[in-house]
Amino acid sequence: MDMTYKIVTDSTTDLSDSYAAEHDIVMLGVTVTLEDVTYQTTGQGHLTSDVLLKKMSEGAKPVTSQVNVGQFLDAFKPIVSEGVEVLYIGFSSGLSGTLQSAKMAQEMILSETPTAKITIIDTLAAASGEGYLVREAVKLRDAGKTVPEVVTVLESLVPRLRSWVMADDLFHLSRGGRVSKTAATVGTLVNLKPIIDVDPEGKLRPAGKIRGKKKAITSVVAAVLAELDSNYPKVMIGYSGDVSVAEKLKNTLLASDLVQEVIVTPLGPTIVAHTGSGTIAVFYIAETNRN
Repeated sequence: MDMTYKIVTDSTTDLSDSYAAEHDIVMLGVTVTLEDVTYQTTGQGHLTSDVLLKKMSEGAKPVTSQVNVGQFLDAFKPIVSEGVEVLYIGFSSGLSGTLQSAKMAQEMILSETPTAKITIIDTLAAASGEGYLVREAVKLRDAGKTVPEVVTVLESLVPRLRSWVMADDLFHLSRGGRVSKTAATVGTLVNLKPIIDVDPEGKLRPAGKIRGKKKAITSVVAAVLAELDSNYPKVMIGYSGDVSVAEKLKNTLLASDLVQEVIVTPLGPTIVAHTGSGTIAVFYIAETNRN
């Protein structure tokens, strides 16, 4: 097969290193700093979510750092120097400066090598939402589609990708400035389970509060079944801590004729640093754009 382009993405996709290796993807790691030690989130010996969750339960307050320009240059340059095109599928510009770093690296390379081809797609998504789009790109690439053809499909999917996140509490999200302190405090008081979604600009926003986790999950299942695009009958579930809730949710979704496939993956350390334990996230392609 003629591999004329290489897919590059971030560890925020929650795709495993083995998936990346198997599908010839270059995965760049966001770093997590814990108690003055900086950890990688990809590659051998990387920080796992389980280790991070244990440290957070002991009071550690992790800080994440975006992928920097230098990392992108190191990733892009060897690819374009072989005359291969880069298709970078990136972490939401609404949540991180990572995509901006990629664009700066792209400009620097193009100023030196104007013939280099680097295409950048802003997924306006995170975790397995971003991962969903990478999986679609891999499928299209393996079917022989060109970069422009892949871009056309992804650009139609990005605005329709739904992301629902149910966190046990919003403390870590407010600490990282992803949601307001007020929203965090209210949620912890009365067993209100905050539901967050991702807005059209790729930013997190509170989408409601429901009393108790069971009801929160029921409301997300209802949303999936009401909105799911029948051409994309796949749902991704991310979780932190307890997998049993995710498995139960998977079975509930598969009981519907509309859902053909459910992939359950642990939320990666970058995401866990902002959500803590007991988080469930659900991603799928809807028939209409997010608003």
